[in-house]
Amino acid sequence: MTAEKTVRSRAEKVAAEVEDGIYRSRAAVGTFLGRRTDLIEEHGVSPSVMNEALQLLRDRGMVTVRPGPKGGIFVASQPPQIRLGALDLWFQGLSTDPIKLFETRMYLENLFSEVALLRATPDDIADLEWALEEMRKATDPKAFLNANMRLHLAIGRASRIDMLVSLYESIVVIISSTLVRVEATHGWKRPHRQSIEVHANLVNAIRDRDRERLTKVMSLHDQDMVRAADPGRSPHIVK
Repeated sequence: MTAEKTVRSRAEKVAAEVEDGIYRSRAAVGTFLGRRTDLIEEHGVSPSVMNEALQLLRDRGMVTVRPGPKGGIFVASQPPQIRLGALDLWFQGLSTDPIKLFETRMYLENLFSEVALLRATPDDIADLEWALEEMRKATDPKAFLNANMRLHLAIGRASRIDMLVSLYESIVVIISSTLVRVEATHGWKRPHRQSIEVHANLVNAIRDRDRERLTKVMSLHDQDMVRAADPGRSPHIVK
């Protein structure tokens, strides 16, 4: 590995550590992170590595570097964050409000479930049960979120509303490509089990063509949907 690549590799590691600290602390815009010399000492790297790391963070819009006696490294922005059930999600490079994105996803999922109840074939049900099993096997929050989206995409395909399924697939691609972090909230295990139970009942309702059960299940599903959080402000529920 060349010296330039070594510096770049270490800089990327430092940038990731600083970024992780911003996410974990939910630091508000303008939060002072320290002087360059402070960060050099904290991360045990050379000035050149730190300069490269700070450039990476500036390019991502995460920090700003101010010169002078009152200068230092400050948080420039917080990526959009939402709470989906018991998961906190952060995005980067998202050109639309994530709340609107997830609201659209929710309405499509409701529609797909209603129509899949009428149109799902035995092969479709097998796909739903496979996707549900993937949710059960997911061992970390991001894998669980991905499995959740695969299950709802399978329900969408079972509805045979091809144009809207294509729109849902596009939403999944946008979420997957801009999602930079997924964290479970405190006490995640219980809501995680409840979410699996809700989705298992959803699959069963579609399989049995049980509209009454589906209505009850989708009510519980929608209650688990989206909470938005603006940096520096109290989270609020989005219905």
